[in-house]
Amino acid sequence: MESDGIESVTSLDMMDEDEIHGRPHHFVSVPKPHNNSINIPGTTSVHELLECPVCTNSMYPPIHQCHNGHTLCSTCKTRVHNRCPTCRQELGDIRCLALEKVAESLELPCKYCSLGCPEIFPYYSKLKHEAVCNFRPYNCPYAGSDCSAVGDIPFLVTHLRDDHKVDMHSGCTFNHRYVKSNPREVENATWMLTVFHCFGQYFCLHFEAFQLGMGPVYMAFLRFMGDETEARNYTYSLEVGGNGRKLIWEGNPRSIRDSHKKVRDSHDGLIIQRNMALFFSGGDRKELKLRVTGRIWKEQQNPEGAKVCEVPRIICGLN
Repeated sequence: MESDGIESVTSLDMMDEDEIHGRPHHFVSVPKPHNNSINIPGTTSVHELLECPVCTNSMYPPIHQCHNGHTLCSTCKTRVHNRCPTCRQELGDIRCLALEKVAESLELPCKYCSLGCPEIFPYYSKLKHEAVCNFRPYNCPYAGSDCSAVGDIPFLVTHLRDDHKVDMHSGCTFNHRYVKSNPREVENATWMLTVFHCFGQYFCLHFEAFQLGMGPVYMAFLRFMGDETEARNYTYSLEVGGNGRKLIWEGNPRSIRDSHKKVRDSHDGLIIQRNMALFFSGGDRKELKLRVTGRIWKEQQNPEGAKVCEVPRIICGLN
């Protein structure tokens, strides 16, 4: 995705517009945490037996062993070319059924217990839970690269600000202008991510250009930095217009659990055809000057069960 030569402009209502020029993307590579063993009184030695000597992950059926009794997981069996990594003997197709049976009797905490998960599961149910655990780390929501950084929300906010140099703003309303001097030459592009802080939460505003069917389009959408269930408590609207016309989008933000690509490919956001975007830009329609305004609000249930809209008493703009 291209970003060079693209500039975005953010402004506060009732104030003069200050242009923010496009900056090169900055990336950080943070390795994902390893599947380390969890020490439990009385089961530590058994759990060590269930640790693959090659990848150090917990082993699940089929568990393989060589003629000398050394074990390893099925994934690593192909990686070592059917040779035992301990004694170098040929592995063959011997299953360690005894170890598989022992594993059935174990109960272990979620590997994200250090992040707050209190759950304990039978050995063979643990993986299924960990894949959807609410305490599992989040992937970096930055769309300009395949960043490998993972962590909790406070870590990712700092990471986005310091390593990706994204624009950080406080407020529930925004007024953003996207500028491109030669829009017809750009088929795929990602504008600099913007992060908003309001209601004690963080939201990511994405804007990009891509091909939809046979025609080029622009798309803007919001993602919530948290889980999907919490994201449903918030609603946002996006509005774009010009020359007496406007388009409005309203919906719930998607969680950053859903990748940027997944949200974009589901078309869950404000989509503007390029010709319409240039019409909104005015002038000779050769330069993109698209203004996107929006706001974020929170809906809560009142004691009678009806939904009420919560907005700050002071309308928040961008600092």
